[in-house]
Amino acid sequence: MVTPQPAAFVGGPRRTVEDAQLRAFVAEQLGSVELDGRSVCLVVPDATRSAPMPQLLSAVYDALAGRVTRLTALIALGTHAEMPDAAVDGWLAGPGSTVHDRFPQLTVLNHLWRDPATFARLGTITDARVAELTGGRLDVPIHVELNRAVVEHDVVLVIGPVFPHEVVGFSGGNKYFVPGVAGQEIIDITHWVGALITSAGIIGTRGTTPVRALIDEAAALIPARRLALCVVARSGSGELEAAAFGTPEAAWAAAAEVAAQTHVRYLDAPVRRVVSVMGLRYQDMWTAAKGFYKVEPVVADGGEVIILAPHVHDLALTHPEIADIGYHCRDYFLGQWERFAHVHWGVLAHSTHLRGAGTWTPADGERDRVTVTLATGIPEDVVRGANLNYRDPADVDLVALDADPDTLVVRDAGEVLFRLR
Repeated sequence: MVTPQPAAFVGGPRRTVEDAQLRAFVAEQLGSVELDGRSVCLVVPDATRSAPMPQLLSAVYDALAGRVTRLTALIALGTHAEMPDAAVDGWLAGPGSTVHDRFPQLTVLNHLWRDPATFARLGTITDARVAELTGGRLDVPIHVELNRAVVEHDVVLVIGPVFPHEVVGFSGGNKYFVPGVAGQEIIDITHWVGALITSAGIIGTRGTTPVRALIDEAAALIPARRLALCVVARSGSGELEAAAFGTPEAAWAAAAEVAAQTHVRYLDAPVRRVVSVMGLRYQDMWTAAKGFYKVEPVVADGGEVIILAPHVHDLALTHPEIADIGYHCRDYFLGQWERFAHVHWGVLAHSTHLRGAGTWTPADGERDRVTVTLATGIPEDVVRGANLNYRDPADVDLVALDADPDTLVVRDAGEVLFRLR
């Protein structure tokens, strides 16, 4: 058995990796890889993640330009909304610059997940293997389809941050392939496995969770050489705490060790109320729901989470069907599976993740552990129709709530996980 090569690493918990240090690290690592004369696809996050992408992309581009025959950046949207050109320029090149001016040899592509022509079929994970990897939770086959760009380049290099994550445990690494640039089927199945475990049961779990095992199995089918530059970005700032380079598995594991120390906050006792103040990078509840995922573990039974996001006006820009089924706990769907099995399982998973823990029986109906309140720009009838509580954002007094000993106000919520000791 071959021992996996550990990732190269710079930085550490609560340290700062300066730009010169990052550039030297990236130049050294990419300089040691046989990339001359090869084509390289960079798989990068969209703007719902907090990371200094112009800095990261600049370091990688300067280390590759002139060496490789073709350089493509593929934005790992999963099923998020496509990024327009102006947003791509700001996200990847920085304010006042364009991708074309800063990175003239780079082609940028959105992951067009709605277009069947986007995908290449890589293979199938059998139902027996799915059952083995998921601990028997599911036994359906998975046809692995990924964006053609990861197949049509010699090397694929993931570039992106690692955070606690509600579906897989910690994001990053091979997750940029699945769900990042994957087809609907494997996105649905992996997300539903996470929902079966529950967000609270998997979020912040290090190591290979059942969902991570499925993702790694799918990524292993990619014919190109897979590498990753996984980073830990200080939430709410452009500063890097650490960077790891190697295979996606090794680089992710090294970065997750740091993220587990810097992106998890511990409380001594549960609180009755949490107010999650969401940043502008979250444009709908599909993404702003992270303000619930990351705080659910510290809310007392019968408590409340308020998502404060006046700029959010839609439940889901790309999945309007969530308004039809609403938000419910896992057992609500499992107990009535014949009614919901036809809905995309990824949508069902999102529904359970925002609604949180609860129970459902035919006799008692649905009983949820906490109240979820949206203080957003979404109309009240839409919010209540989706089985959530409504509050006018103008009535949310953060000064008073800050002073309330039973309330935790989390600013720039969505990336730091809160847990009880």
